[in-house]
Amino acid sequence: MRTSGRTRKAAVIAVAGLATCATLITGCSSSSDSGSKGGSTSSSNEQITLHIGDFGSFGYDDKTGAKLFSEYEALHPNIKIVEDNVSDGQQYWDSLKLHLSQNSGLDDIQAIEIGYIAEAIQPNLASKFEDFKTVKGFNVDDWVSYKEKEATTSDGKVIGVGTDIGPTAVCYRSDLFKQAGLPSEPDKVAALWQGDWSKFVSVGNQFKQHAPAGVAFTDSAGGLFNAVLSSQPQQYSDSSGKLVYTTSAGVKTAWDLASQAIQDGLTAKLQQFDSNNTWSAAFKTNKFATVACPSWMLGQISSNAGPANKGKWNIAQPPQAGNWGGSFLAVPKSGKHVAEATALAQWLTAAAQEVKVFQKFGNIPSNKAGLSDPAVQSATNDYFGSTPAPIGKIFSTTANSIQPAPIGPDDGTVKDIITKNGLLDMEQRGTSKDKAWSNVQAQVKDKVGDAS
Repeated sequence: MRTSGRTRKAAVIAVAGLATCATLITGCSSSSDSGSKGGSTSSSNEQITLHIGDFGSFGYDDKTGAKLFSEYEALHPNIKIVEDNVSDGQQYWDSLKLHLSQNSGLDDIQAIEIGYIAEAIQPNLASKFEDFKTVKGFNVDDWVSYKEKEATTSDGKVIGVGTDIGPTAVCYRSDLFKQAGLPSEPDKVAALWQGDWSKFVSVGNQFKQHAPAGVAFTDSAGGLFNAVLSSQPQQYSDSSGKLVYTTSAGVKTAWDLASQAIQDGLTAKLQQFDSNNTWSAAFKTNKFATVACPSWMLGQISSNAGPANKGKWNIAQPPQAGNWGGSFLAVPKSGKHVAEATALAQWLTAAAQEVKVFQKFGNIPSNKAGLSDPAVQSATNDYFGSTPAPIGKIFSTTANSIQPAPIGPDDGTVKDIITKNGLLDMEQRGTSKDKAWSNVQAQVKDKVGDAS
């Protein structure tokens, strides 16, 4: 493979409760209302359109989300909001960086996923975004302690406001567990793997012995990898932001367990959030019995599995607490409506709105007032379990146990290569574990340069 020879940039690192987001990701769309330099503002009566570029499911939309767009439009009759949403995170981020370099084709608000925020706060990119610390009403202490640190540059600018965090549980099909002779109640299921993700793989082998025909234990090796890594104190980078994925104990643990699951035939060999929607469709056809389940995954499951599977899915505490995912809303300086865009970004990430998104879609607030709101703490979800699952208790318990881990500028890229290339090649093409890892290293070197 061709080596780029690219030199690594100096790393300014954010501290995170990482488990880089599951690849609920997307591509960047250009906005007809963005792209002019200067951040001009509009009169209160001028009819304007604000474009939000994002990925996956943020839960704001009027179709399946909390209808926040229509609520904001009702409060601001002169504003129309358009969501430019796609699904592949690496493509989204690569496209966003290209538009930033050209200072054109940018949406008024751009979402940035946690796996890429450490790269976004590098000087060459951070200079393209508004500093929220200069915006009236912004208070960095409104978010959980590590959240806004992730979006803070070395000179103290804050380029993004925090949306959700991703405390992770395990979602499972209780009916399929029963058929395989396993416990099906959440407390008993959690006890099967408490304390160690290797126990999760062991439960998978028990499930496999009596599994219904055509049903794999879990959806994907990539999903398992992300969940395991989310709970590890060492991940892709060290405290200076340098990539150490080849020597990281956390990466080794996650890689070995995901590889073991593949070798034991426990995965459905799917790629989460693939553009062909194969993974999404598999929820309806009973292709797997478990999904590593950050809080934002609840909306994905209920939407993809549909009404016919209501009550069949349930939620159990994970083997170890981890944070997989979470994003930010950033405002490019080059937009035509910077003042309106920053106001909308702040409103969407205020406690009241983050609570509404959680209630509708399951995304756990990173806003402290939202996280502690009784509506979150006591929340249930009647899609999961024979009685509504206590999702507020489950995810807030995990959220409060998260131990932050360092993240660096290239973590998202490395995660994408490991899950979409290395592990998927093993699942779908039969590539050996050693060969797959060698390929990962070559691709990372080609993409970002040498790592330890």
